[in-house]
Amino acid sequence: MKMKHLICFLILFFISGVGSFDLVIDEIPDEVENLIDLEIDGVPPSSKTRNGRYQRSTSDWGYVGDLVEDDDKIGLYSYKVQSTITSRLANTMIQAKMVNNAKRSQHIVFDVQVPKGAFIDNFTMDVNGITFTSKIREKSEARKMYSQAKAKGKAAGIVRSNALDMENFQTEVNVPPGTRIQFELHYHEMIRRKLSSYEHIISVKPGRLAKHMEVDVRIIEPQGLRYVHVPNSLGDHFDGITTISKGEKKAHVSFKPTMAQQRKCPTCSSTAVDGNFVVQYDVNRETTGGELEIFNGYFIHFFAPENLDPLPKNILFVIDVSGSMWGLKMKQTIEAMKAILSELRAADQFSLIDFNHNVRCWRDNLVSATPAQVEDAKKYIQTIHPNGGTNINEALLRATFILNEAQNLGMLDPNSVSMIVLVSDGDPTVGELKLTTIQKNVKQSIKDEYSLFCLGIGFDVDYDFLQRIATDNRGMAQRIFGNQETSAQMKNFYNQVSTPLLKKIQFNYPQESVSDVTQSSFHNYFGGSEIVVAGKVDTENLQHLESVVTATAANAELVMETLRDVEELDGFMKKDKYADPDFTRKLWAYLTVNQMMAERNTAPTAALKRNITKSILQMSLDHHIVTPFTSMLIENAEKDEIMLADQPKDPRRGCCPGTLGLTPNAPNNNKGIPAWANVTAVPVSFMPEQRSPPVSSLSINRVDNDPHFIIYLPKSQMNICFNINSDPGKILNLVSDPGTGVVVNGQLVGAKKTENKKLNTYFGKIGFYFKNKGLKVEITTETITLKDGSYGITLTWSDTGHIIRKQLLISVKKESNVTITVGEEMSFMVLLHRVWKNHPVNVDFLGIYIPPENQFSPEAHGLIGQFASEPEVYIHHQRPGQAPGKPQATMEVKGNKLTVTRGLQKDYRTERVLGTDVQCWFVHNSGKGFIDGHYKDYLVPHLYSFLKKP
Repeated sequence: MKMKHLICFLILFFISGVGSFDLVIDEIPDEVENLIDLEIDGVPPSSKTRNGRYQRSTSDWGYVGDLVEDDDKIGLYSYKVQSTITSRLANTMIQAKMVNNAKRSQHIVFDVQVPKGAFIDNFTMDVNGITFTSKIREKSEARKMYSQAKAKGKAAGIVRSNALDMENFQTEVNVPPGTRIQFELHYHEMIRRKLSSYEHIISVKPGRLAKHMEVDVRIIEPQGLRYVHVPNSLGDHFDGITTISKGEKKAHVSFKPTMAQQRKCPTCSSTAVDGNFVVQYDVNRETTGGELEIFNGYFIHFFAPENLDPLPKNILFVIDVSGSMWGLKMKQTIEAMKAILSELRAADQFSLIDFNHNVRCWRDNLVSATPAQVEDAKKYIQTIHPNGGTNINEALLRATFILNEAQNLGMLDPNSVSMIVLVSDGDPTVGELKLTTIQKNVKQSIKDEYSLFCLGIGFDVDYDFLQRIATDNRGMAQRIFGNQETSAQMKNFYNQVSTPLLKKIQFNYPQESVSDVTQSSFHNYFGGSEIVVAGKVDTENLQHLESVVTATAANAELVMETLRDVEELDGFMKKDKYADPDFTRKLWAYLTVNQMMAERNTAPTAALKRNITKSILQMSLDHHIVTPFTSMLIENAEKDEIMLADQPKDPRRGCCPGTLGLTPNAPNNNKGIPAWANVTAVPVSFMPEQRSPPVSSLSINRVDNDPHFIIYLPKSQMNICFNINSDPGKILNLVSDPGTGVVVNGQLVGAKKTENKKLNTYFGKIGFYFKNKGLKVEITTETITLKDGSYGITLTWSDTGHIIRKQLLISVKKESNVTITVGEEMSFMVLLHRVWKNHPVNVDFLGIYIPPENQFSPEAHGLIGQFASEPEVYIHHQRPGQAPGKPQATMEVKGNKLTVTRGLQKDYRTERVLGTDVQCWFVHNSGKGFIDGHYKDYLVPHLYSFLKKP
C-alpha cells in the first residue's frame, strides 16, 4: 500500500484564541480509517496527559541526542522563516521539517499565524518523497473538484471556519511511524508605515525545540535606509542573538538560536521561542511629493511628506457605555481616554458623547481644548457607569449633527480636519438594528465631509460592520482586544490619526501614461503614515508622466520633483539576487484587491456588487491568492489525493469585509445567551406505547402558562408534567440551593376573572437571589431589575441589551426573553408572554426554563431544584384513558404508585404564540406523590426567601 493512502489530511483556516469555527469532516477512505485517532476539541488525544494538559516533545530528523521522552515523540528537525522586503512588499516563507519518532501513528501539526492583510499564495507539503502542491481555483469549482475526489474515496477531509482579525493556517497529518514530512507556506503583504516607521511582524511559534532554527529577513529599499531596528519582542531570553547588517539600500537581519538557547531553562524540554519577531525600519525621503518607482510596466508612488505642521482638528469621541462594557473594558477605556484628552492641542476643538440605550453629550457643541475644558471632560468620563443596551445609530447621528451644526455656523477653521472616533464593543441592540440602514444613515449625514474612525473592543465585536462604516466615511477601523493592554492599544491607534497634515488629497496622473490606478489609504494624511498609489504605466510616455505628476491637497500643492531613474532602478534590482523582480505587480495587485473589497462592501446596488465580485475573482485567479471567492486545492502529482483549504462566506451577511476577505465571526444579538436557550425545538408526535425520545432541544425543565411544570428526567429520558393551582400573590419556591447560595422564586398573578368557576394563575414576577454574589434580579412583565446592595439598574422589555456585574450576565432580548448566565455553572431563561391589552380574561405572564445541566449542589430543593438529583421512575401497565388519545399508566416513584395520563404540553421557547408540543406523563393533584410533600410546602414569604425544609 502506498504511503499516500496512509495519510489523513485536515486543512483549515481558523481564528486563534476564542474564535469559533464550523467543522465538517468528510468521509475518509476505509484503508486509512484504522490509523486515525479521534479528536476532542480539535486536539489529538495522543498529546493529552492524564490531567488534560498538553505536552510538547522534541527530537529531530534522524537525531536522537536531545530526544525528550514525551508521549508524542514528534521531532522538529528544522524551523525556518525567510522574509524578503522589496520596496515595502514582504514575501515570507515558513518551512518546518518534522518526523514521527514514535512506534505508532501520530498527528503532526503545522500551525502558523499569518498577519492580518496578508495574501497566502502557495503551500507545499512533502511526505516521504510524495509531494503535494497547491492551486487557486474559483470557490465553487474547487468544491466541485473536491466533491468529485471524495466520491471516489480519495479525498481525506475538509475543515472550514470563519476567521477574525488574525488568520491561522493549520495542516494536521496523521502519519505512521518513521514518516518524515516537510511543510512550506508562502504569503505576501505590503508593509505599512505607522508612526514614522515600517514594521514587519513575523509570528514565530514552533511549539517545540528545533535542531535548526532560523529567522532570516532581508530588506531592499531603492530609496535608501535611514535605520533598521529589531526590538527584543521575543523577550530578554534572546538578548544579543539577533544580528543586523545594514548598507545604504540593503539590510540583513538574522536570528539563529541554538537548541540550548531555545530552551526555557538549561534542563527544560520546552522552547522559549513563542511570540512575534519584529523588524522596524524607515527609508530616506528627499522630496515633499513622495517617491515614484517604475519597474516592469507598473509604477508605485510612495507619498509621505514630512516637516508639515499638523492641522487643527475638530473631534467627537463617541463612547459605548452599555452593560457589556462593564469591568476591565470600561476601566481601560476611561484610562485611555484621559490620556488621549491630555494630548489634544490648544487649536483643537472637541466634545464627548457616551451612549447605551440612551445618548448623552458632555457638551452639546464643540469646545476649545483648553486645560480647564480637558480637565472637566476627564472628570465627566470618570463618572461613567456601564449599563443598558447599545444605540449606535443615534449616537453617531448625534455626533454628525454637532459637526454639521458647527460647520453651518462657521465655527470650523477652513483648514481644520473634522473626525469622529467611535469606541464600542458590540452590535446595535437598541433603536435602529439593521446594519445596512445604520451605514446608510451615517453616510448620508457625514456627506463625505468628515472621517469616521472605529475602535472595536473585544473578541465578539462586529468588526466587519465597523470596518464598513469607517471605510465608507474616509476612515479606518481597528480591533482592540480586551485585555490588560487595552489602554495602550487605544492610545496607539489615536496617535496614528491625531496629527492630520493634509486633507482631501488628489493624485493627478496623465491618462495617456498610466491606467488602472489604485490607492491604499483614506483621504486625510496623518503624520508618520504613508499613502501608496500604484498603477500600470506606458513606458513610452515616461517624460510626460514626470512633468505633470502632482499631489494636490486642500491646504497645499506638493509637486513631484524627482522621478526614479528607470534604468538605474532596473540595474539595481537585477544585481540583487534577493530582490523580488515582480514587486511592482504584486503591490499593485495587493492594493487593487483590497480597494475592490472595500468598494464591494459599500456598493449601492446588487448589480454593481456582482460586477465587483467578478473583478475580485479574476484578480485572485490571475495573481494566485486566496480570497473569499477562491479556495486552495492541495493535491499530489497523480491528482488522486486532494484537499481543500477554504474560507466560507459569513452566514449572516453573505460575504466579505474589506481587507483580505476574512469573515469576522461576530455574534448575533443574543450575545451571551447559552446554546440551549436558542435551540430549534422539534415537535414530537403522539406515541402512546413509547417513552418520550431523548431530543436535546426538549431536554429542559420549565414552568409556563398557568403554571405547567415540565420536568425532564435525563436518565429515564422522559418528561413528567404537573400543574400547581394556588392563589394570586402567593410565592412558590422553584429552586432553593444553600450549597451554591442560589434561590429562584415565582409570584403568582391571577387572570382578570374566573372561567368555568376557576381563576387561572400565572407567574407575574420571578426573583433570583445569588447570595454568594450579593445580587438580586427581579423580573416582571414590565421591567428587569438588578440589585447589588444600594446599587440598582433597570431595563424594560422594550430594550435589547446586557447587564454584567460580578461575572453575572443578564441578556435581554426585546419583548421576548431574558437569559441569566452565571459563569459556566448555571443559566436561566425567563420568557415573556404578551396578551391583548384589552383581553377580557388573560393577563401578561412569565415562563421560566432551566437546563438540567445546571450545577446545583446536593442540597438543592424546590419544585424544580429537587430534581437535580433524578429520582427513580418506573412507568408500566399502559391502558386506555378516559379521553381518546390520552392513555393512562401506573407510575412508581419515591415509594408511591400514581395514575398518570399521557398528553401534550407546550414549550414556548421557539414558537411563542402557539408553542411547540412536548410529550409527557401528567401527574394529577398538583404533582402529589411526584414532588416531595404537598405543593403548599413550597410557599415562601418573600421573593428572595430560601425554602425551609420541613
